[in-house]
Amino acid sequence: MTALPPNISVPGSTAVLLPTADYLFNLTAAAQAALGSGQSLAPLCTICCCGFLNRTLAVVFMVSLAFAIVVGNVVTLTVFVQTRQSRTPQGYLKVSLAIADMMVGVLVVPFSVYTEISLMVTTTPPIWYQVSSTSRATSSSLGGVVSPWQPCMLIGPVFAGCTFVSISTIFLMTLERSVAILRPLHKDALVTRRRTLLLILLSWAASFLLALAPLIFSSNFTLEYNECSRMCNYTPLMFGGQLPPDANILLLFPAFDFTLLGGTLAVNIVSFTSIRRYSRKRKLLSEGSLSDTGGGGGAGGCPHRPSFSDIKAAKTIGILTFAFTASFSPIAVFVLGNVVGYTWCNFSFFAFWILTGNSCCNVIIYSVRDHRFRKGVTLLFQRDQSPPHGEKT
Repeated sequence: MTALPPNISVPGSTAVLLPTADYLFNLTAAAQAALGSGQSLAPLCTICCCGFLNRTLAVVFMVSLAFAIVVGNVVTLTVFVQTRQSRTPQGYLKVSLAIADMMVGVLVVPFSVYTEISLMVTTTPPIWYQVSSTSRATSSSLGGVVSPWQPCMLIGPVFAGCTFVSISTIFLMTLERSVAILRPLHKDALVTRRRTLLLILLSWAASFLLALAPLIFSSNFTLEYNECSRMCNYTPLMFGGQLPPDANILLLFPAFDFTLLGGTLAVNIVSFTSIRRYSRKRKLLSEGSLSDTGGGGGAGGCPHRPSFSDIKAAKTIGILTFAFTASFSPIAVFVLGNVVGYTWCNFSFFAFWILTGNSCCNVIIYSVRDHRFRKGVTLLFQRDQSPPHGEKT
């Protein structure tokens, strides 16, 4: 029987590093010998961070990504806060999504930049690096001492929680648009600002509770800076080279992600099926093939037809869902590969950072699809250039 391997690293997105059981925390035999002799271990040489030039390029990429995430989401938040027409349930959900994305750019990515620069300028890895924490975790497990606090214990749950918030917010946005498409006359009664704000608070609380679940409900996990993904990941503490009995708690992460993504896909299918049916009736009506009688009037017997803005908003949210699913797909492939025994250390770097890059995609989608957002951005940047006329905008 194949046992779960010792190095299970779960970052904010859900991936679980599952190398074979013959490896100890993803270390080679030589590295294990060096660890046992007390020598300082060099960081793992991967395609992204092997050599000074590659590591420098990786740091430049991280810095550029952090800048794009922060600037894009600050612009998004400013537009939605200053535009009165955006103070709707859908606008509140977009603000929630922007805050979650901005936290990734403000906390998670800069910490990876700091760690990478530390590895470049010093010979001893920081205490939160995988090699250092492996030695500390092994001795702590045997001695029964809990691992000391280090920055990854904050950064790891923040990344996990923000990822879960993004998934749950996209799911709520899909539900809100589906109500507008399927029940347009009941939209204002069913989807209110108070209910939307309550759902947003619940999604944030549930997401961060889930992100902290391995630390709250078990004392057999720590967080470390993984040498493959270059992020802070969950890692179980080893007991005599064996996984703790409650290591399966980490499966809550992929179960939550895949459940919400599957639900979002199902709701989108129902909404777009209704939109397609409505569009077909409009086309038949315009061609004179369908009489505009016997249904209360409107679009070929469809008295409760959705508005054009609702249809366009539903398509925009569908694009958001597609973009997030596309960025999440490499993580899903990575998880499946690890389950069957592949390590894929180099691939894990690209998988995790593709998902992180999704945090700056929403502002691009809004700019292309939402004319109100484009108008708000234009007014935002022209406000300082226009002379005062004493007019209200």
